[in-house]
Amino acid sequence: MTNQQNVMVLDVKSRGVRNVLPPSSLPVAKPFLPQDLKMLLVKRFETEKGGAKINVWVDSMRASSPTRVKSTGSLPETDEKSAWIVHHPSALSMFEQIVAVSKGKQIVMFLDYDGTLSPIVEDPDQAFMPTEMRAAVRDVARYFPTAIVTGRCRDKVYSFVKLADLYYAGSHGMDIKGPSKRCKNKKGVLFQPASEFLPMIDEVYKALGEKTKSIPGAKVENNKFCVSVHFRCVDENSWAALAEQVRSVLNEYPKLKLTQGRKVLEIRPTIKWDKGRALEFLLEALGYANSNDVLPVYIGDDRTDEDAFKVLRDRGQGFGILVSKVPKETNASYSLQEPSEVKEFLRRLVDWKKKTNKNGICFMMQPRVDAVTCIWPGQLELLDKI
Repeated sequence: MTNQQNVMVLDVKSRGVRNVLPPSSLPVAKPFLPQDLKMLLVKRFETEKGGAKINVWVDSMRASSPTRVKSTGSLPETDEKSAWIVHHPSALSMFEQIVAVSKGKQIVMFLDYDGTLSPIVEDPDQAFMPTEMRAAVRDVARYFPTAIVTGRCRDKVYSFVKLADLYYAGSHGMDIKGPSKRCKNKKGVLFQPASEFLPMIDEVYKALGEKTKSIPGAKVENNKFCVSVHFRCVDENSWAALAEQVRSVLNEYPKLKLTQGRKVLEIRPTIKWDKGRALEFLLEALGYANSNDVLPVYIGDDRTDEDAFKVLRDRGQGFGILVSKVPKETNASYSLQEPSEVKEFLRRLVDWKKKTNKNGICFMMQPRVDAVTCIWPGQLELLDKI
C-alpha cells in the first residue's frame, strides 16, 4: 500500500486550515506551448488594434467633416482663410463667370440637404427647410433638372422638402426615385443597389439602439440603407465609449463599413456606391452621361459630398460648391458660407435664367423614356462594377 501524505492548505484570511487534500488532487500547471503564446499575442494584437482603431475614430470625430485645413502656424487665421478663398472663391462673387461657362449647356443641380438647404440642428428630426429655401428650390427645379442627394432616408428628406418635381437620392444615393408623376412605375423607384442589405441594416439599427442607450445624447437613426449614429449632443468625453459601442456591433457585420459625416457615424453596405456614383447615375438617366452640353453643379457641406465633388473634378465637367464658414480640404471649386448663401445663389440662378429665357418657357424635367420606365442603358454596366 502506498504511503500518501496529506497536504494542508492554509487559508490566510481565516488564519486556519481551509482544506486537507492529497497531493494528487492539487491542480497541476499546464505546460506553456508555442501555440498558446501565439494565441496570446494574437489576442493582445486584436485588443491593441481595436484600441488604436477607436483612437483613430475619435480623432476623426473631432475633425468633423470635411477635414479642416491644417494651420500652417505661420499665418494668422484671417490670412489662412483669405489664402483658401483664392482657391475656392465665393460662388456668389463668381456668379457671372459661372453662368458664362454654362452658355449653350444644360445646368443640372444636385443639392445636399442638412447644412445646405437646412441649418444643422441638434435634433436631426427637427431639420426643417425654411419656407424661403423651399421656394428657391421649387423655382430652380422649374428651369433645371434638380436632385436632392443626401445620407438621410429618402422618405424622411421628402417629408422635409415636400416638392414632387425633384429627384431624390437617399441613403447616400442607394435609394433613388424620380418625379412620380413622370414615371410609369407607380412607385417611381429608379435604383436601389443595396436592397439585399435591408434585413441586415434593420438588425444593426436595433443593436445600436440598445448599445448606445447608456450614452446621453446619442441618437440612432434608421436611414433605410444605412444607419446613422448622431453624436452632436454627446459630451466629448463619451465619444470614445460611443465609438467602442459602434465598433462592437460593426465587428459582427463584415459586409458593412463605417463612414463619417458632420457629427455622425454612419454604417453602410460595403458596395462601391456613394454620392458620386449617384450623381453619375442621374446624369445617365437624364441622358447626359456622355454629353458635352451639360453642366452639373453639386452643392454640399459634408465629407460625404466630397465623393461627388471628386467625380465632377475628374470629369472636368461642372463644379462643386462647398458650404462652409471655415477653410477645409475639398475637391469643390467654389464655396458658400451657409444655407442663406445657398438660397441667394439659387435665386440668382433663377433670375438669370428668366432674363435669358425670353420666351418664358420653363424647363420641365423630361428624362429619356428608358429612364422613366426604370431601365436605362448603362445600368447593367454600372451594376457589374459594384
